[in-house]
Amino acid sequence: MRGPHNIIRLIRTGATLERTGAMKVVMDAFDAPPLLRMTFRALVWPFQWLGYKGDVTMPPATRALTALGPAYIKFGQVLSTRPDVVGADLAAQLRVLQDKLPPFSLEEAQAAIQKELGAPTEKLFASFSEPVAAASLAQVHKAHLAETGEAVAVKVLRPGIEKAFRKDVDAFYFAARAIEILSPASRRLRPMDVITHFEGVVAGELDLRLESSAAAEFATNTSDDAGFSVPVVRWHLSSRRVMTLDWAEGISIGENAALDAAGHDRRVLGARVLELFLNHALRDGFFHGDMHQGNLKVAANGDIIAYDFGIMGRIDEYTRRVYAEILFGFIRKDYQRVAEVHFEAGYVPADQDVDEFARALRAVGEPIFGMDASQISMARLLNYLFEVTERFGMETRTELILLQRTMVVVEGVARSLDPHINIWQVAKPVVENYIKQSIGPKALMRDLSKTAMVLARFGPQLPRIAEEALIRRNNPTPPPRPTTLGQQLTWMAFGGALVGVGVWISALL
Repeated sequence: MRGPHNIIRLIRTGATLERTGAMKVVMDAFDAPPLLRMTFRALVWPFQWLGYKGDVTMPPATRALTALGPAYIKFGQVLSTRPDVVGADLAAQLRVLQDKLPPFSLEEAQAAIQKELGAPTEKLFASFSEPVAAASLAQVHKAHLAETGEAVAVKVLRPGIEKAFRKDVDAFYFAARAIEILSPASRRLRPMDVITHFEGVVAGELDLRLESSAAAEFATNTSDDAGFSVPVVRWHLSSRRVMTLDWAEGISIGENAALDAAGHDRRVLGARVLELFLNHALRDGFFHGDMHQGNLKVAANGDIIAYDFGIMGRIDEYTRRVYAEILFGFIRKDYQRVAEVHFEAGYVPADQDVDEFARALRAVGEPIFGMDASQISMARLLNYLFEVTERFGMETRTELILLQRTMVVVEGVARSLDPHINIWQVAKPVVENYIKQSIGPKALMRDLSKTAMVLARFGPQLPRIAEEALIRRNNPTPPPRPTTLGQQLTWMAFGGALVGVGVWISALL
């Protein structure tokens, strides 16, 4: 129920941040001005007794977010990949949220497996370990199959996680509605739609059958990607709350010292992470939506191994082309074209000035060209981008939220591996290749072929539809359906001709 009772939940959020000391840490990380610090403190200090105490052995920010629940932990995971935004100290604290949270008991995990799979762990597995990783929604155990002895990872959802998640999201909806009411200017950011999108994304993580399906599709799409692998799902040992897949042996991509000791080139790994994400998003339209350090390993042979497929993103062909054109425009410093693409896609209201928008984009792009990542202040850049969106009345595009969020995370991972990475230089060949394949003459012919094939399926109905449209202009009475064999054969021939056109174009491609 999204009602006023959520005021208590929101007050408790602020009180927990104050009680754990996280409020000061967050304010310091974002370099908040004195007036904002005083305002927040005045609002929450009287209520700090309502805040959760949390685990006193944890650093303040981690302690607060862990105490508040899974939805807050998800937010912390995103920030953990951005030391350039929140600072190295806070990012290091928050990285614990990726896979080092307090686990639930082995007995609870075994009980869940028996209930879901219909057999005790002793019968299914020759060995079953204590938790080896624990995140916001689930934890992972290493096991060996009873039949073959092969090593597998068994993922089990936390007990009661569905209820806890619903409670958090309920409070988020209330906050979003309050923001829309109290600040009409914020409505262009569509806070309610953003929360709805967030709810849908994370709700998918609460059914591990969907994650298993996503892992299988992702593995098929990326089977030919050099230096990348996805563990195989064991379907007979997977269900709604349990997922089993092959064990991925390797070093966490967030452990720089271990990667260096093993002889891996972190500059190569940083570039590869970014290239892989862009390829998956542009080429396949299906990408890993949670590519933080806790979900990536480096195998002994240097391959990057991805796992945890609860959050996956999908974007249609049109959106991929728009995204690629925007990136390509920035790479070529063609800010006028970047601005035009925004207007053509409807991302900027038509009553705005395209030339003014192009100048604003130039102010975004020019300062970061020729610089490596260590010279760029992402916090300042993001702040200016927000000013640009506000000035030109750009609304939040919910279909791009996960893509943009993942891009921020992936860039953060790449920076952590190589602080001097040149993001545009890495992206250029990937985007150029996609442009060549998807926006050139060959792509146009392929689109025409697809259009013809679709029309062909409705070919027999097209003459009737055209006839009805003409008759309706003067006569509301619906036209008669075909009754004679001649009429039917004529329409079938028309449909067959369209099929022939589609097949012919396909053959040329």
